[in-house]
Amino acid sequence: MRIELSEAVRAKLPERWRRAFDWAERTLGGRVVAWEPQPRWRPACFFELERNGARLRLYWRGARSEWARDARPLEREMRVLEVLEKNGIRVPHVHGLSTDPPGLVLERLPGRFNLATAKDERHRRAVLDEYLIQLSKIHSIPIEEFEAIGFDRPRSAEQIGLGETRRYERAYRASKQRPEPMIEFQLAWCKRNVPRDRHELSFLACDAGQFMFDDAGLTGLIDFEMGYIGDYAADLAALRTRDLSEPIGDLGRAMNRYGEISGRDIDLRAIDYHTIRFALVNPLSLASVVAKPGRDANYVQYLGWFVVYGRCGLEVMARFTGVPLEPPRLPEAAPSRRAVAHAHLVDLLDPARAVGAIEDARSDARTGRSSVPDAAAEERAYDFDRMHRLAVYLENSDRHGAALEADDLDDVGRILGTRPTTWQEADLLLERLVLEAGPERDAELIRYFHRRLVREESLLHPVLREQQNASFPPLED
Repeated sequence: MRIELSEAVRAKLPERWRRAFDWAERTLGGRVVAWEPQPRWRPACFFELERNGARLRLYWRGARSEWARDARPLEREMRVLEVLEKNGIRVPHVHGLSTDPPGLVLERLPGRFNLATAKDERHRRAVLDEYLIQLSKIHSIPIEEFEAIGFDRPRSAEQIGLGETRRYERAYRASKQRPEPMIEFQLAWCKRNVPRDRHELSFLACDAGQFMFDDAGLTGLIDFEMGYIGDYAADLAALRTRDLSEPIGDLGRAMNRYGEISGRDIDLRAIDYHTIRFALVNPLSLASVVAKPGRDANYVQYLGWFVVYGRCGLEVMARFTGVPLEPPRLPEAAPSRRAVAHAHLVDLLDPARAVGAIEDARSDARTGRSSVPDAAAEERAYDFDRMHRLAVYLENSDRHGAALEADDLDDVGRILGTRPTTWQEADLLLERLVLEAGPERDAELIRYFHRRLVREESLLHPVLREQQNASFPPLED
């Protein structure tokens, strides 16, 4: 909700936003007169700056709070946006970079994201075609322009194929909290199966498929913080992974349209490989956060990404290698003595309570009874929501977790030849096995890790939202 900022209202904003707006006024000139919070997993908001009799509509894009607390990744993205804008790509104009608090100030693009909100199928296809034209143009910009701002040119098949995964693996290993056998297996598989015939280099959005549009069409492309130089097939794979949470539409058609627009070959095996590899970036990025979450973590959101992207990548891997999967039997509920407490907590954290607080705050603001911005109520609603999702997950774990854990240990026992007594022992022994194994054990490990993630996903299912029942359909279908 948009909020006009009087001095009294501004004084009651969270401290990080007061500092952000002070920076904007010092650096850009003018006065911040309105804002619209965007409660999410990273600090972000829309705001309006009044300057020289006009209002600039801007967007504050903060640092990824759980992964990075400095401005360096944002500076990297700023340089990319400047190169793209210079080459005629439709991206938001950069107005500045703050280092304290870390934030990138961008032009606010009109419209909305997520093609699920398109007017109809014709509108969806038209917008996607516009996006594919822009993506093809990005892939045609000489990579020397990106080398000039600090990006490395890959020099081997491994560097081209693994792409940004190498950077995420380094960060994963530096922050690793515990054995992660599923991640180690998928990493080893990706390294053994790098495509050897992909030589054309392009600058890649990496997390492709992010753009804004309105009823008239595409308004601009967003989010380039993960960009790198590599194989254009990786961006087509990223469109596929984006489809898990924001439906793109007919992906087979999208791949063919990209080929028609760009004149490039569409290699479905290469796209499958990059789908597996790019899906793994989520577990790699989230492993330490899931193992040791910070106070502000949206834990269930992160765990959901970890599990769903891990499971979907394994399903593509199974098709890629011809391995038939064997999904597990899910047990009946067997709640413990603590079930009543879990149910009570779920009720206490019902987001409807926060919705009531928001409506009260809005009413007070409209009638002048309060000068406190209802943004605080919006943030409380976000907090209630993330805690409620966690409570539902724990309640479901109480009902099914013990049986699922026992089934998982049985599976591990069949792989190891002896049944571990705890999940911690199982993970330690599995990781040792994975690090020593070669491709001869791929089939049983693909099946096992898929079963394991399906079990965990069943506990998350009621609160997965847009990722419920997510999958990567075969592109040839």
